[in-house]
Amino acid sequence: MTYRILVSRAENRPQSDLYAFDLQDIIPSFLLPLQTGDSEPLVDLQNLLAGIYDRASYDLVIDYSKEAVPTLLEADAAWANTLLR
Repeated sequence: MTYRILVSRAENRPQSDLYAFDLQDIIPSFLLPLQTGDSEPLVDLQNLLAGIYDRASYDLVIDYSKEAVPTLLEADAAWANTLLR
């Protein structure tokens, strides 16, 4: 797995929840720990990032014909090129 989200609740440390995913995967949602007893909101990073991308019009700003920085793994680059066509 290439990417990871680590969520650690103060009352459970050093134990934590690990969410691992690759570039081609949907980013997993997770509960955001707050103070003990508070309701934990569900964080849906995939939808948050998609919304930011749309509202900021990144599709008009980013030059997708250039090589990605950092360079993508071969399988991820092929996947990305397929999406961009």
